[in-house]
Amino acid sequence: MENEKHEAWNQPPPPQAPQSLPENKKVVAGILGILLGGLGIHKFILGYTNEGIIQIVISVVTCGIGSIIGFIEGIIYLTKTDEEFYQMYQVNKKGWF
Repeated sequence: MENEKHEAWNQPPPPQAPQSLPENKKVVAGILGILLGGLGIHKFILGYTNEGIIQIVISVVTCGIGSIIGFIEGIIYLTKTDEEFYQMYQVNKKGWF
């Protein structure tokens, strides 16, 4: 018993619960970008409030033609791997394309 107390420093730490992965919004943002790109909802989902408002203004000023930007971004979101999407849009906060 005395040896157990002295050798406790040499024991591996107890296993911990696995870290949960951060929430990945790739699919939601991609689908909303394709379907409702002109409204900028995909930007709001990712936390880009200013870019979402700009997207709405662009769509209104161009009579809806500017919604092609959201459509293209939705396709880009869905073609990236989960890790690429997370790093680019959720960690580095890249606002456009």
